[in-house]
Amino acid sequence: MAGTPANQAPPKPVLYLLRTEAFSTGGKNFIRYRYDVANKSEYPAEMFAAAPALPPCGSNTNASRTWVDFFDSTGKRIYGFCALSKPDDLGKIWFALEEGVIPPSYVYIELNDRQTNTKYKSNLADTTL
Repeated sequence: MAGTPANQAPPKPVLYLLRTEAFSTGGKNFIRYRYDVANKSEYPAEMFAAAPALPPCGSNTNASRTWVDFFDSTGKRIYGFCALSKPDDLGKIWFALEEGVIPPSYVYIELNDRQTNTKYKSNLADTTL
């Protein structure tokens, strides 16, 4: 059975770097750092359901119940996702920095379940392979 039983809290996310990739947009070059959450299948699908009753994410009134944010090791927010629709989407999260910008040595994510006001903080993950 996929997911966590209803009476058990989901685990801390286990974050790891999948790969880096170069891309260009707006005449600038960037490096995208792609991550996966090894235990993403242990999160219930309901955590990623659309939550129109909760505050919107910008103009997105159907933002998901759980938002995911990247932070550097000092706690500075780098980037976030507010419209992941299923636990598998945790395998497609990323942040990007302009080429030449030295990334933080480590990053972590927080899953913020806005319905239960619970945050799940991951391990520190490398930014180099």
